[in-house]
Amino acid sequence: MEKFIFSVSSLLFVCFALGQNTMPKDSAVIDTVKNIQFNYKQLIIPGILIGYGFWGAESGQIKSFNFQIRDEFTEDIDKKVTIDDFSRYVPAVSVYALNALGVKGKNNMRDRSVILATSTIITVGSVFALKSVTNVERPDGSSNNSFPSGHTAIAFAGAEFLYQEYKDQSIWYGVAGYAVAAGTGIFRMYNNRHWLTDVAAGAGIGILSTKIAYWMNPYISRKLFHGEQNKSTSFIAPSYDGKNFTICYFKTF
Repeated sequence: MEKFIFSVSSLLFVCFALGQNTMPKDSAVIDTVKNIQFNYKQLIIPGILIGYGFWGAESGQIKSFNFQIRDEFTEDIDKKVTIDDFSRYVPAVSVYALNALGVKGKNNMRDRSVILATSTIITVGSVFALKSVTNVERPDGSSNNSFPSGHTAIAFAGAEFLYQEYKDQSIWYGVAGYAVAAGTGIFRMYNNRHWLTDVAAGAGIGILSTKIAYWMNPYISRKLFHGEQNKSTSFIAPSYDGKNFTICYFKTF
């Protein structure tokens, strides 16, 4: 079991490391969201993860591997661990926590909140849509909405958000965020709630959703704020409790 967990963690970490190599080498701290442009290379890692998840739905070999992994996890389970219900939010919350501690990220409060809200909307919308059409049974047989893993998607969306905001300060912020996200996915399998293919697809969806949010942000900001200078303070707080998705918007003048 320990060897398997280490192998999965290592695989996810390698995917993260490869993904970062697709980013521009000359990024500077003065970079802002308006300078982040679409690059097809950034689609490689999330594309592989999402593709693996969908491939598993059709491949008998991958399905057999899913069952082997499920058996590896469940044979030693004494009780479920609910930390994944909370750890999925840790990477995204860390962005605001670091800023409160004086570690400045790439964007101001307004822009990063718009990005997070956009990413969350895309992530949750994609997850709900796929769950409703795929009807994959959970490993524990409790329901038919296993694919993809929403917890994992939220966690990896937050990890990519943390990485983008603080990659110019230190890559280790991103490494920590992705480690927490990987742990969230592992605990979803440990708790017998998801297959490996669910977790892989959820990770890909989360990463891709945040990348899309950054690409879209200049257009969204212009529509929301009409090019106004940042003389006011805005804050958007998205939340998702597993059933309901809400967004609270606050603005002071």
